[in-house]
Amino acid sequence: MLEYILQQKEATWAQQFKLAVMLGPTIDEENNMEEIEGSQAIYHFFAIGWNVFFALIPPRRYGHGWFAFFIALAGIGLCTAIVAEFAGLLGCAVGLKESVTAITLVALGTSLPDTLASKISAQQAPNADAAIGNITGSNSVNVFLGLGLPWTLAAIYRKN
Repeated sequence: MLEYILQQKEATWAQQFKLAVMLGPTIDEENNMEEIEGSQAIYHFFAIGWNVFFALIPPRRYGHGWFAFFIALAGIGLCTAIVAEFAGLLGCAVGLKESVTAITLVALGTSLPDTLASKISAQQAPNADAAIGNITGSNSVNVFLGLGLPWTLAAIYRKN
């Protein structure tokens, strides 16, 4: 078991695929081994495809991390294309315009991870400072960049 856990820390590219399909115990911050729960097994079963897909990204020690960066960037682009295609299919099946579907799913896709991170932060901390900071910071960035940047670019474009 110790060998399995040590392989996770400095896995080779080939070991990443093995670790992607295997379900094993984890170690917490105090180096205590945590057992596998039923919910983790179910989650692993449904996420195994994504685990294998992202095992394609090489470890960061190859090419000083640049190789991993560009492969990860391509993977993100591919995931974005897949999600966009499914969003278009969902909108077509439900009967929504493409613009409504795009705006709704983009808003959900950008806000849901922040919401979950804030929930976990609020549950783990004795006070909710990190959760409040995450929520206000995320919304501030969304408003200032989401509205301010297009307005600024439009003003520059129309001026010229």
